[in-house]
Amino acid sequence: MIETPSLVDQYCHGVLRAELGLGTFEAQLTDAGGPPAPGTTFFDTQTGFAVRRWCPPLLGLEPHCAPARYLARRRELGVSAAARLLLRGTGVTTYLVDTGLPGDLTGPQELAYAGGARAREIVRLDLLARQVADTSGSAGALLANLAEWVGAAAPSAVAFACAALPAAGLARPPTAREAHEAAARWLTARAAGAPLCDPVLLRHLLWTAVATGRPLQLHVAGADPHALAGFAEATCGHGVDVVLLGSYPRHREAARLTAAFPHVYADLGPALARTGARAAALLAEVLEIAPFGKLLFSSGARGLPELHVVGARVFTEALGRVLGGWVADGAWSPADAQRVASLIASENAHRVYEL
Repeated sequence: MIETPSLVDQYCHGVLRAELGLGTFEAQLTDAGGPPAPGTTFFDTQTGFAVRRWCPPLLGLEPHCAPARYLARRRELGVSAAARLLLRGTGVTTYLVDTGLPGDLTGPQELAYAGGARAREIVRLDLLARQVADTSGSAGALLANLAEWVGAAAPSAVAFACAALPAAGLARPPTAREAHEAAARWLTARAAGAPLCDPVLLRHLLWTAVATGRPLQLHVAGADPHALAGFAEATCGHGVDVVLLGSYPRHREAARLTAAFPHVYADLGPALARTGARAAALLAEVLEIAPFGKLLFSSGARGLPELHVVGARVFTEALGRVLGGWVADGAWSPADAQRVASLIASENAHRVYEL
């Protein structure tokens, strides 16, 4: 039997503090951005089925109970009590929490208390830039303040993260002139409500974070593989570890980058929870390519404590099924399977983030 007694959730968000009705609850199950089609429900997804499999027993119900019954039990317990029961059933001992999402979400320490665990904060570069812009009246002031704020955040931040990546040019930092022009453009656009999407300023932010030596988490969904490879090559030797988030369905490409560069790691993330009963197949594909010391568990959960549960349970089930199958076939020894499971579940994260 493969055991994962300790999990480090290396990328997640807080949970909602408000009570949720059926519609608002199921809207959190997907990234659809809108309601389900008439006559359908988001509970009829792999994530929805996984919630119904793993969460009801933690609240005293039978697995696979109806959504309405589950939510009634949730309301009966209350938001705080239900969250504690769910989070403490995950096996997570440390949360690394991205605080950059909007909404009434618990912060790192509140999440840690509810889960009976520890927590550290991931600092989002795009959010930091928006905060800095509020106090910067010129492009020069913006750049100077960005350097100061990033440097000040580095000692306490467990990592920096960036939610948006430019399509090209990642392999080199902008020149001072390019950065100044980009800062001026964004301050003008921001006055009209524009988000931070200037590719040159994003590059400047990334390379400012690289200079701190703190681990850098990149959301790579939809990113150009050649740009990512160029950034990986350019940052090699800079003393910074790069963690690729959200690579599904390009998880094989992310795995190849971990094999090619000593400082690049891949997050298994919410892709396993999204694929649910098929998670073992996805995990096996990644393990075909990536060195085992370069993979990190995370739930990627946000909003619902149920997604923290699903992320942890689906991961441990998939890991046990894949590694256990290789042991049963005689391809691996039980000791090696257990050692690799511990690496991915927690030990790689302890090493990367110096926990």
